[in-house]
Amino acid sequence: MNMKRFGALALCAALSLSLLAGCKSGDPAGSSSDRSSSSSSGSSSQTEEPTLDLTGVTDPYLATAGVAGDTVVAQAGGVDITAAQWLQWAASYADQYAQYFGSDLPWDQDDGSGTMEDAIKEAALQMAQLYALLPGEAAREGVAVDDSQLAKDEANLDKMAEDLGGDEMAQHYLWQIPLTRQSYLDMRLSAMASGAIQEARYGENGAQRPTDAQVLAYATDELGIAYRVKHILLTTVDTSKPLTDEDGKYTGEYEPLDEATVAEKRKLAEDILAQLEGSSDPVALFDDLMHQYSEDTGLSSNPDGYDAQEGQMVEPFEKASLALKEGEFSGIVESAFGYHIILRLPIIADNYRDDYVTYLMTQDNEKLLDSAPAATNEVYDSMDLKAFYENLTALRNTVAQELAAVETETGG
Repeated sequence: MNMKRFGALALCAALSLSLLAGCKSGDPAGSSSDRSSSSSSGSSSQTEEPTLDLTGVTDPYLATAGVAGDTVVAQAGGVDITAAQWLQWAASYADQYAQYFGSDLPWDQDDGSGTMEDAIKEAALQMAQLYALLPGEAAREGVAVDDSQLAKDEANLDKMAEDLGGDEMAQHYLWQIPLTRQSYLDMRLSAMASGAIQEARYGENGAQRPTDAQVLAYATDELGIAYRVKHILLTTVDTSKPLTDEDGKYTGEYEPLDEATVAEKRKLAEDILAQLEGSSDPVALFDDLMHQYSEDTGLSSNPDGYDAQEGQMVEPFEKASLALKEGEFSGIVESAFGYHIILRLPIIADNYRDDYVTYLMTQDNEKLLDSAPAATNEVYDSMDLKAFYENLTALRNTVAQELAAVETETGG
């Protein structure tokens, strides 16, 4: 069961931010209940959930996986990868699978390329490897990482402990990820290293900042963006009344408006077109007329137009759009929705710059992983991820109960 490498750091950022965002004053159990439900989806609310006795526990990894968090499971480029670094990602990937399969994951399911457990182990190792390597990569490139943010992160952790009634409850809250205070801060430092590297390479003053031409080539070649247009639509159908065939299936068409209304729409389209043809600045006028007359329900969310791939729009609309040069407007184009007047516009590079930079960073991270392969040891090889995840789920259930008790005590 193959899983693509995660080159970008979005998952970590989401994990790191949601960790504290869910623990606001007055709502200490908020994100815990979400995590608990996601990790045990598919189970009946009538079934008593397993719990894990946390009395005397100081290491969540030892309690759930049977190995201390600082145990080395692999090395990459001379850098140790610990059980804590690896297992936090293994839990994250297992959580993603649980969204589809429920809590009873098919760990031994084999699609011909390996089992689910194999896939999770490998994907988690790659992420742990990447995060372990990033601070060193930043240092090698002479990129300064502003670790002053860590002081703010520590302050946030302290505030979380205050909201939850003490350090022990805050510690248990982190264990659900599973993270400890230190592993959370280490992860944040790696994420900041990645951000600093990205800015140094591809930011506003970056040495490799992409040109507009490079971004546009990415948009067209990789994303398949074929054209950008605005249009004025005068509908000739009632889109609230889709037509169906004799089997009740939607045909892709709608109930037409009455002939008199359609004739009025045609006359209005002709008047609008005449105004554009007689204007010295039809592009500027087009916007005014579009906002005044267009009945496109998507206009409010797409005021700057539509970027479209080939085959995305209905055929008459697409054919007319592709026939135009940038800055040209069409005649009246009739589709199943009504009458269109289309203005072809240039694709805007800045709309795709962030996507392209993410794409470049993904490639860079792939190269970084390949340059320092991870060598695993017997601890990694013998790890029973199914047992770990079952124990983690039990731990989460225990913490959910603790958080509920805190909420009850504080009247939250």
